[in-house]
Amino acid sequence: MVDPTSDLEEDVDPADAPTCATCGDPIVNSPSHRVVTWVDDGETRQRHFCDDACRDDWDDER
Repeated sequence: MVDPTSDLEEDVDPADAPTCATCGDPIVNSPSHRVVTWVDDGETRQRHFCDDACRDDWDDER
């Protein structure tokens, strides 16, 4: 998977891109990519989203 802090707007193969936690689409060439990160039992968790709409529709499991 691509480093979530990298610039996802450049040359990312859909097979290597993170997928949206809401719609399941690979996140490539998306300037509105969002990431939610939290710590759970000492481990870092994260969810990627295509945009703010998918982020707002997410069923937050935290």
